[in-house]
Amino acid sequence: MHDSKNQSNDPTNTMWGGRFAQGPSAIMREINASIPFDKALWREDIRASKAHVAMLGAQGIVTPEDARAITDGLDQIAAEYERDGVPENWDLEDIHMTVEARLTELIGPVAGRLHTARSRNDQVATDFKLWVRRANARALAALSAVRAALVERADEHAATIMPGFTHLQTAQPVTLGHHLMAYYEMLTRDAARFTAAQDRIDECPLGSAALAGTGFPIDREATAHALDFSAPTRNSLDAVSDRDFALDYLMAASQCAIHLSRLAEELILWASQPFGFASLPDQLSTGSSIMPQKRNPDAAELVRGHSGRIVGACTSLMITMKGLPLAYSKDMQDDKPPVFEAASLFDLSLAAMLGMIAQTTFKPEKMRAAAAAGHATATDLADWLVRAADIPFREAHHITGEAVKLADNKSCALEELALADLQAIDPRIDERVFGALSIEASVASRASYGGTAPDQVQSRVAEARARLAQEAGATK
Repeated sequence: MHDSKNQSNDPTNTMWGGRFAQGPSAIMREINASIPFDKALWREDIRASKAHVAMLGAQGIVTPEDARAITDGLDQIAAEYERDGVPENWDLEDIHMTVEARLTELIGPVAGRLHTARSRNDQVATDFKLWVRRANARALAALSAVRAALVERADEHAATIMPGFTHLQTAQPVTLGHHLMAYYEMLTRDAARFTAAQDRIDECPLGSAALAGTGFPIDREATAHALDFSAPTRNSLDAVSDRDFALDYLMAASQCAIHLSRLAEELILWASQPFGFASLPDQLSTGSSIMPQKRNPDAAELVRGHSGRIVGACTSLMITMKGLPLAYSKDMQDDKPPVFEAASLFDLSLAAMLGMIAQTTFKPEKMRAAAAAGHATATDLADWLVRAADIPFREAHHITGEAVKLADNKSCALEELALADLQAIDPRIDERVFGALSIEASVASRASYGGTAPDQVQSRVAEARARLAQEAGATK
């Protein structure tokens, strides 16, 4: 037989209810507790609880006096948590029971009326949605700042020549402004993903209760609008078991982190001595413990590294959600740690990248020298043969290959070959060819829409500034 006195004094048994004669074992206590991580939701939990009790009062489900006492108690708890942090009592399992237990200490049994017409299932779904919605908003604000920084540096370097690469081999000359605007385009797509995630998150689960709704005459429109959602969710089963909004955030963050990682890798290469294209800011670099000449691009390397952890967090939640039957299952308690970790890493990565973009010193002379060293205008020679000599491109490609081989043998650039040397390869070449072989001429000639010509870069910069201004106006 069990000791009824011990049962009545066992706080875990009180929380679990009369169905259980004893509280959970130590192992169950530890595996079941989520307070170490879901305490991060305390602001959302109190906000949603205040919206819920206000609705209960308005609907006459609780008395105005009880609603006021509960609201005042929640405000006091919020002040305590803001000042002292959230206490971790694993016997209370999670942030929801932690708040309710403290509310009971403050106002007595009236606190039990707060949970009328709701369940922890719709409560946590609402809290988590509110948290992720803020994470999406942070991401969008940070992306706007990073994109604006890219645009400013692109404008500054619209005509700065550098080698363009394929396979990390010199391919054709481009401008640094064009290169930076490529990352603007990537991050603009990322911003669109977060915007779409915000659109899809805009439904409130509160009032779905455990899984089937409630028999109380609640007003779900009221709680949805109080929490700044456009509408309540339309299906209670889906509402309590949906974590698409968290996956939307993680997928958008993963794609963006991959883009940040690519840019970080380029900055790492450009800042290395063999490249010498850039110098990263001191504030985002470190030294070596034994090699005083070292200047390590640690911030860029950590942005590159964090991308793997963010992608891993996304994979983790996808696997957790795979195959879960409706509605709520305890597996879903593991939804928050990967999101919280990814959001922390992602916010930090965006901040670090903003600093690197804004403060990196580029070395135009080193970039131009590298662009001139790799026969980057070979394609321009082939194109000139097609345009000026009416030679089919495949034949022009072969002729150009012979010219590149000759320039290699003479250890000179294509534009430094004598006209006689070029005509020995093909007599249809004339002196007009030299107007196409300089790297400046090559870059200027790429004037098709979206090309690297400086005037095209400046046009894209103007468009980007207008778009960023429009986006900023829409968020006010």
